[in-house]
Amino acid sequence: MRRRRASGSLVPKTSSPASETRVDNSGLIEAQVGNLVEDLKSTSFDAQRDATFELRLLAKQSMENRIVIANCGAISLLVDLLRSTDKRVQENAVTTLLNLSINVENKTEITAANAIEPLIHVLETGGAEAKENSAAALFSLSVIEDNKVRIGRSGAIGPLVDLLGNGTPRGRKDATTALFSLSIFHENRRPIVQAGAIKYLVELMDPAAGLVGKAVAVLANLSTIPEGKTAIGQEGGIPGLVEAVELGSARGKEHAAAALLQLCTSSDRYCRMVQQEGAVPPLVVLSQNGTPRAQRKAQSLLSVLRK
Repeated sequence: MRRRRASGSLVPKTSSPASETRVDNSGLIEAQVGNLVEDLKSTSFDAQRDATFELRLLAKQSMENRIVIANCGAISLLVDLLRSTDKRVQENAVTTLLNLSINVENKTEITAANAIEPLIHVLETGGAEAKENSAAALFSLSVIEDNKVRIGRSGAIGPLVDLLGNGTPRGRKDATTALFSLSIFHENRRPIVQAGAIKYLVELMDPAAGLVGKAVAVLANLSTIPEGKTAIGQEGGIPGLVEAVELGSARGKEHAAAALLQLCTSSDRYCRMVQQEGAVPPLVVLSQNGTPRAQRKAQSLLSVLRK
């Protein structure tokens, strides 16, 4: 395994007491992590629980620790523990991998350790926190473009949509974020719609859920396919999108206008519904004061509505 430098610089020949302390601390961390990695191999659930918990804390603390943990060979062992029958071990393992994935090189290494399917297993079988962190880890890995394809084709979409509809508030947030990332890749959009995501995304446009912007962003991507347009109309998504044009964040207004434009260019009925919801005044405001993309979308949508 190629080892990466945790410090990013050579130790000077003439070192100060402070630099000696840093070197000593680094050595202590490596020794500590090495012992914990050995404990990951234990057949004792108690040893695995303790080791995964300590690694979870260390991985949260610093980028240097994340590099040391990866260099010590923990990643493949943690991936194996995602299938542990001990829920605490499983939760600690997935959370440690999530923390490690903050490092870009670790994302690649976690993917190479075939973590995607075990992460989906956690999404299907884990406790509430384990499911949340699994969804967040899948999002983190999906930052790599090729992983958007791999995750979508590995069966993640159904469990993510289930978390979207039935998870804790944080679980729904993590699922929305992961689905947004996956929906950037066109091939994933139809499976997301077919899994029933739009019903839940429309529900999340309720400001009380605190996820309007994220939900609208996913809907904007899904509105580009025929099945998405149909489902948004059937699930009553138009009022929420119009409200987002008026009251959303700058980016939320942009995404809402983009989704409404997709709907209205495909259906006169949707045009009438958008007009009946009172969309024209906030669209006029957006066409003058929104982000450049929002202004273009609002202007195009107003043109369509006038016709």
